[in-house]
Amino acid sequence: MTEYGRGPGSEPWHPEDPLFGDVGWEGQQAQPGQQSSYGGQPQHYPEQPQQPQQYGDWGHGQQADYGQAQQQYQVYDEQGNPQYPDQQQWADQQQYADQSHQQYAGQQQQYQQGGWDGTGVPGQVPYVADPVDPYGQQAAAYGEQQPDFYGTPEAYPPPEPPGKRRTEPEPEKTDWDPGPDQGEHAFFAGGGDDDDEADDEPDGRGRGDRRGKGGKGKGKDKGGKERKRRNGCACLVVVMVFGGGLAGVGYFGWQFYQNRFGTAPDYAGDGTGSVSVTIPKGAGGYTIGQELKKQGVVKSVDAFVAAQSQNPDGKKIQAGVFLLKKEMSAASAVKLMLDPTSQDNLIVAPGQRNATVYAAIDKKLGLSDGTTKGVAKKDYKSLGLPSWANNNKDIKDPLEGFLYPGTYGAAKGMKPETVLKQMVAQASDKYGAIDLEAKADALNLDDPLQVITVASLVQAEGKTHDDFRKMAEVVYNRLKTTNTETNRYLQFDSTFNYLKGQSNIHISESEINSNKDPYNTYTQKGLPPGPIDNPGDEALAAALNPTRDGWIYFVATDGENKTEFAKTYAEFQALKEKFNDSSGN
Repeated sequence: MTEYGRGPGSEPWHPEDPLFGDVGWEGQQAQPGQQSSYGGQPQHYPEQPQQPQQYGDWGHGQQADYGQAQQQYQVYDEQGNPQYPDQQQWADQQQYADQSHQQYAGQQQQYQQGGWDGTGVPGQVPYVADPVDPYGQQAAAYGEQQPDFYGTPEAYPPPEPPGKRRTEPEPEKTDWDPGPDQGEHAFFAGGGDDDDEADDEPDGRGRGDRRGKGGKGKGKDKGGKERKRRNGCACLVVVMVFGGGLAGVGYFGWQFYQNRFGTAPDYAGDGTGSVSVTIPKGAGGYTIGQELKKQGVVKSVDAFVAAQSQNPDGKKIQAGVFLLKKEMSAASAVKLMLDPTSQDNLIVAPGQRNATVYAAIDKKLGLSDGTTKGVAKKDYKSLGLPSWANNNKDIKDPLEGFLYPGTYGAAKGMKPETVLKQMVAQASDKYGAIDLEAKADALNLDDPLQVITVASLVQAEGKTHDDFRKMAEVVYNRLKTTNTETNRYLQFDSTFNYLKGQSNIHISESEINSNKDPYNTYTQKGLPPGPIDNPGDEALAAALNPTRDGWIYFVATDGENKTEFAKTYAEFQALKEKFNDSSGN
């Protein structure tokens, strides 16, 4: 069937056939008043397609001039046999029909698709009614009503000669940007798209044909504007996302493998420099490893635990302060911690005065006497004291009460200020955790420094933990404005010994009463200007939580270890007699 559904045609045609297709387009159509080639009779095509047109007079084997050629038509009967009004003309054209049948038999498919140049434009000549044909508007032959295939809006347009064909009109320009489904790639819109499209064109038509028909040229969109070009950023982002994800999975996978099955990270060698590390009581290998890693001694906790388990004496490491080196191998750290020389530390005992601590530091560091004391006096502001420290001009040593009792690393080669900073930092941490400012208000004291001062007095006068709480109550009761027993005088021998730099329990009343130093609590009311020693944890706790029993007097009845307390002056006199009897005074 042809595209119009009239049935098979008798002969195929070819666009290059010089005998077909141009009749009637160069002024050869029948004019009004002129008889058609078939005697002015209209042709009817119930089911058969149009046959090839004739050019000129082929009866004599000569091609007629285009100016003289007339359009020829065939008439078919009901059985589909061709009928010719002019038998002579049929005889003249029989030879050509036989030849054309053979010549174009292989082109039937192309004829059925139609078009002058294979572009898809139908090659059928519209058969409109002849202006002079009286039967042009008659019904179809054989009594059937035939539709007009060329008179409806859906009909194919009539073909035109090659020389008069028009290019397809340019599409209306819009700002619409074609997407991937309109022939443009999703990520890129480079020049390679045109090449791909050219390769896909049927019948060998390329880029030039598309441009000739209003298609877009290189770099232009359908509206004639410059087509948007995308670079490889989108693709690069995708690659980076996937690459980053793979890298992350690989990294964490490797870390998991190393943690479970790999060798723990470790330094090599014996290390450099020095660092003091404090190991608390009851610490196991893992806790020790954590502290060593924190101080930069070992590279990983697992490396230390492994080295400790491999050393036969590894479990013998005790609590204390160790003088180690930075970036040591785990095996070297274990070995050094088992060496007694690494524990050659400086111990500050509760109740020690700063003068005693300074002398111990000089001895440990191999320095001349008084070196550390001079550094403390000169550089105390840069050692890390709290802001509320040293708030009284009469304070003899700003660091008194801030060299917190404990064990510290001290060895030759270290500087005195390094050791002092460790002690002050420990005191600041301890006092900061207590919130001394709030405690001072609760105890009717002026500032946090007075809390430390009370603790230093308790530490100096008390002997046991039970004594500390009672001694703290004695201090607070004597400081009260309602105190009529001592009239707010503390009368502590320890304060007089501090200003004298001594520890004497046998002090005459004349000596004490004649000294007007601010630290002499026999002649000065209230607390001394500052602490008189470095109190420990128990004395500090007692100062914060004294008893409430009414104690106001105390006497060391044996002169050393036993302290007894009294609530009245009479009880106090009895305790003094007991002391005198025990001491032979």
